[in-house]
Amino acid sequence: MAATELRGVVGPGPAAIAAPGGGGTGPPVVGGGGGRGDSGPGSGAALGTVASAAAGGPGPGAGGVAAAGPAPAPPAGGSGGSGAGGSGSAREGWLFKWTNYIKGYQRRWFVLSNGLLSYYRSKAEMRHTCRGTINLATANITVEDSCNFIISNGGAQTYHLKASSEVERQRWVTALELAKAKAVKMLAESDESGDEESVSQTDKTELQNTLRTLSSKVEDLSTCNDLIAKHGTALQRSLSELEALRLPAESNEKIKQVNERATLFRITSNAMINACRDFLMLAQTHSKKWQKSLQYERDQRIRLEETLEQLAKQHNHLERAFRGATVLPANTPGTAGSGKDQCCSGKGDMSDEDDENEFFDAPEIITMPENLGHKRTGSNISGASSDISLDEQYKHQLEETKKEKRTRIPYKPNYSLNLWSIMKNCIGKELSKIPMPVNFNEPLSMLQRLTEDLEYHELLDRAAKCENSLEQLCYVAAFTVSSYSTTVFRTSKPFNPLLGETFELDRLEENGYRSLCEQVSHHPPAAAHHAESKNGWTLRQEIKITSKFRGKYLSIMPLGSIHCIFHATGHHYTWKKVTTTVHNIIVGKLWIDQSGEIDIVNHKTGDKCNLKFVPYSYFSRDVARKVTGEVTDPSGKVHFALLGTWDEKMDCFKVQPVVGENGGDARQRGHEAEESRVMLWKRNPLPKNAENMYYFSELALTLNAWESGTAPTDSRLRPDQRLMENGRWDEANAEKQRLEEKQRLSRKKREAEAVKATEDGTPYDPYKALWFERKKDPVTKELTHIYRGGYWECKEKQDWTACPDIF
Repeated sequence: MAATELRGVVGPGPAAIAAPGGGGTGPPVVGGGGGRGDSGPGSGAALGTVASAAAGGPGPGAGGVAAAGPAPAPPAGGSGGSGAGGSGSAREGWLFKWTNYIKGYQRRWFVLSNGLLSYYRSKAEMRHTCRGTINLATANITVEDSCNFIISNGGAQTYHLKASSEVERQRWVTALELAKAKAVKMLAESDESGDEESVSQTDKTELQNTLRTLSSKVEDLSTCNDLIAKHGTALQRSLSELEALRLPAESNEKIKQVNERATLFRITSNAMINACRDFLMLAQTHSKKWQKSLQYERDQRIRLEETLEQLAKQHNHLERAFRGATVLPANTPGTAGSGKDQCCSGKGDMSDEDDENEFFDAPEIITMPENLGHKRTGSNISGASSDISLDEQYKHQLEETKKEKRTRIPYKPNYSLNLWSIMKNCIGKELSKIPMPVNFNEPLSMLQRLTEDLEYHELLDRAAKCENSLEQLCYVAAFTVSSYSTTVFRTSKPFNPLLGETFELDRLEENGYRSLCEQVSHHPPAAAHHAESKNGWTLRQEIKITSKFRGKYLSIMPLGSIHCIFHATGHHYTWKKVTTTVHNIIVGKLWIDQSGEIDIVNHKTGDKCNLKFVPYSYFSRDVARKVTGEVTDPSGKVHFALLGTWDEKMDCFKVQPVVGENGGDARQRGHEAEESRVMLWKRNPLPKNAENMYYFSELALTLNAWESGTAPTDSRLRPDQRLMENGRWDEANAEKQRLEEKQRLSRKKREAEAVKATEDGTPYDPYKALWFERKKDPVTKELTHIYRGGYWECKEKQDWTACPDIF
């Protein structure tokens, strides 16, 4: 079909589809190429050639048969594809973008659409994640050299880009300039108020531009559809005329097939136009609602950030005013402690000051006077020379009396810290992924905190001697609750263990058990724990910590099952931990609460215990930190009731059913239950001056004491943790950064080895824990890390050749 006939049919309509300038000299918009209408890359298939021909270009569009031909392939490193010009994908393809001085230029997939330039790491990533977008309406495009160019919108965003060739760079620059001109024009048309454009007005303008462009494209598609229908009819007429000619039977069969395909093509084009029209109507219907919702969420976020910052400033102002007006004696009794906590009732007000100092406003750069790092108060270990490190002191004490455990650690220094400067950008993030200074930490790792679960190991010793499985379950439940008693005043976070870090606690001679923990995963953080006792029980667990900072409070959700197996009876118990919440993150004194339910199940007998940790409520008349529970047999009959608090004690009541008024069973009366009360567990008092030593228990004070013969990956040997314990926090922060960077380099090395192995087709073993093996648990059917053995044998031989270098 002649090009002149096509031009006569189209008239002024399709000229809008073609590139400006006529004659095919500009970039074909429908084809989306960046060069001439007849030879630009990615000039499209049928639509591109129709547009070129409509514009008078001498390209393939001049022939009806050529219009159906394939689009020419883009050059290497070029656009790689194209869509509808001016809107949709005016241009897309690979460019090199400057990232940083370490990685330099990185290959990224760029898409120019609706006056916006967006980029992705790969073409597949377009479906779900955009790495960045710059609005060309307010951007400047600068050419650096033959292949490099810069796009900047005044400092907030700047893209340094490099094309594969000078020709490719010129195509991109041309397309960007055209898109910028169109975006500026549409922006001016939509700015009816003449006022300065706010963020919401920008969104509204972009939305209007998008809808206007969509409407224009639907009209263009309708025009193309009319053309396709007209020429499809002419084609079918020509085919019918061919069928009337005397041709071989084989030719008639071929013509019939072509006719059927032409009919299908026309039906498909009609369906496409209808779908586009429906999409436009839907976008117009919901655009206002989307815009309103987006603006509401944006306003809420800004309002929340301003409120939090204002509260933090007010709190700081009040704190400073209080400190300036009041001078407190060092040993003034405080009132912050709970009335029932006898061990802490006499703590001084200065201990409260220590806790709240973590949130005292200070310059954002954390500094420490040189003399403070080595300062030792009179309450520290007496007779110790300032020239001798604490490590050497403890090592010397250990050599003299092995069984003597330390009862104190250096007092916590009085540091101030600008909490808001660190936390304001962390809302909604996982705590394990937030780089925190050691000022928020306590000098123990998460592995050591996990080992603290064994503080009341005697409950399991007593449970192992029980002949009745239901009584045994009561002691297991008390042990479960006891693990939370150490958290009541422990508002500082433990150190996140490095991958491969371990911690052992050998109390076989003193208490009959020994324990081993290993960090088996870094993201998500997961630690495996195995403890065995010669008194007849084994405890194992794998805990993954998930935490979220919500602005006002911090939620810590431990995932994973805890297993307790008794050797004599074979009773196998499992349970999971509850959620820990740290309140008053921004304003006020930190306090911790536990909430949720725990189901302890005996997989051998079917007995169950349901524990309920009641969340604190200001309006509740119940005692704070209350825990209730019921021990039931497989039929659901209640045999024991549990009552207490997770920070103080747990009692057990034997339930004796009595005949009710209607002849059914009823629970025993209160005074009768009191007679059967048995105290299962009571918290040990805290050591003297615990408020100055991070509120550590007697067990916690001993966990970081130096011991000989441990693995080189043991938490006791972690340098940043040791420096922090000794009060040298500046050095600890620097050491912490070094260790984390070393861990990142190790991870990148493993990732590079995995990629290389994949490319070479060679097998690659992912990271595996050294002392634990990941397998399916035979009871819970969960994939978990179970102790594979060998650690204590290696310790006896002092053979640590398999241990990685992590410190």
